[in-house]
Amino acid sequence: MSIIKSKYLVIGSGIAGLSFALKVADSGKVNLITKSKMNDCNTSKAQGGIAAVMSLNDSGEQHKKDTMIAGVGLCHNDSLDALVNEGPQRINELIDWGVNFTKQDNGEYDLAKEGGHSQKRVLHTADATGEEIEESLIKKVKSHPNINVYENSFAIDLITEHQVRNNLQSAFNVCFGAYILNMENNNVDIFQASYTMLATGGAARVYLHTTNPEVDTGDGIAMAYRAGVRIANMEFIQFHPTALYDPKHEPFLISEALRGFGGKLKNAAGKEFMGKYDKRLELAPRDIVSRAIDSEMKRNGSDFVYLDMTALDSSEVKKRFPMIYKHCYDYLNIDITKDMIPVVPAAHYICGGIMTNMSGNTSMHNLYASGETAHTGVHGANRLASNSLTEALIFSHRAAIKILNKNHNEEFENIEIPSWEDDGKLNPNEWILIKHNKQELQNIMWDYVGIIRSKPHLNRALRRTKMLYDEIEDYYKRTKIEKDVLELRNFTTIAYLIIKSALRRDESRGLHFMTDYPQKDDKFYKDTII
Repeated sequence: MSIIKSKYLVIGSGIAGLSFALKVADSGKVNLITKSKMNDCNTSKAQGGIAAVMSLNDSGEQHKKDTMIAGVGLCHNDSLDALVNEGPQRINELIDWGVNFTKQDNGEYDLAKEGGHSQKRVLHTADATGEEIEESLIKKVKSHPNINVYENSFAIDLITEHQVRNNLQSAFNVCFGAYILNMENNNVDIFQASYTMLATGGAARVYLHTTNPEVDTGDGIAMAYRAGVRIANMEFIQFHPTALYDPKHEPFLISEALRGFGGKLKNAAGKEFMGKYDKRLELAPRDIVSRAIDSEMKRNGSDFVYLDMTALDSSEVKKRFPMIYKHCYDYLNIDITKDMIPVVPAAHYICGGIMTNMSGNTSMHNLYASGETAHTGVHGANRLASNSLTEALIFSHRAAIKILNKNHNEEFENIEIPSWEDDGKLNPNEWILIKHNKQELQNIMWDYVGIIRSKPHLNRALRRTKMLYDEIEDYYKRTKIEKDVLELRNFTTIAYLIIKSALRRDESRGLHFMTDYPQKDDKFYKDTII
């Protein structure tokens, strides 16, 4: 086992982790951990774009109001002020770093309009915005001499005062780094750092149908919870209304920008239906559109609805959405300019996460969080489209500034961190049984903790999840460390946090809709903190 020291440990290689690493690297060595390849993350999958006030026709107050309406009042005012006031500056910084956003023929940025936005304020690079941002940041990170990148490395657990052998009076509730599994040689190394940034992305893979990549298993949130860090608002799981219905392949996101471009939702009978649910029609916030689609599917006994782009200019559609056009044609032989696209909601984004303050600090000293892993208060009960990349940039920047402006940080250089004990043996026969728990858990979450919920269903989900958790935790303690076991352990932790949070909110608000409590209740006008 190696002890690898640095001033900064960054876990995660999306926009939150990479931008933070770039901001602090000049002041000290950065070790950046990523579970797979650097570009295997939610950022690179983002199609729609990044939202900020970049037009004279728009204003910060309008952006703030739209975000608060989408978040059904639960957004934090100070976080929204940071979002709307600092967003344009952070985006200009991206542009300086080499990100090329799509422009109109007159040289102005081509701003799109998405659900919940009252103005066009979404910058994009065709329909592959995240990929453009990710590749630009990766290029800068790889060229920085102070940043070391460790791919195929799995963060197991945070290192706190409970692990260190020294009797340090001043080391209460402090993070010293993390135990990291090198998946290429199966060694567990100690990554010791003065500051640790958790930017591990989301956790929507806990659901049966999701737009998230396979790496998004909630590792950062689960690690933080096990270390006693505060977690907030995990009941608010955003289901993207339109994932491509393709039972033979992983769900593929059909960007909200298609509806912003003029696409119409139609039920199995080919009839438009959004007028029955919201006056904003296809541009209503995601929670409303997802529930409308769910209702139409149940009403008609169908497995999907349609998104119809056929009335729009075909050349413009192909130009604006080349990746989506190609995917639909290659996988399902669908020409989206001539054929309607079958779509279905899929778990997409967690609006809660590790609770932070305005500088990215968690409830543990020297531990920071940013991006989808964090709960900053921006999203409230429902995330406004394309606010997530902006939020990640802003709060990673704020965390970096907070650390760089510190006068002193106790380094704890002399602490003694014990090696990871991994004496168990893999039992292939038992693992065959245990791995079935993953699909069972995903089914439980989809059936009972999905778009529509109820108290009886949530309690049933909690009982069954608790049984699975006990089985998996027992297996984890007896066997050798291995990626699938670690992910399954984190899955059950995330499921537990979502269910427990949902059971504490006896109302319907945003993404949390309860059939037995269908109205908002001001008694629950607060964050759910675990």
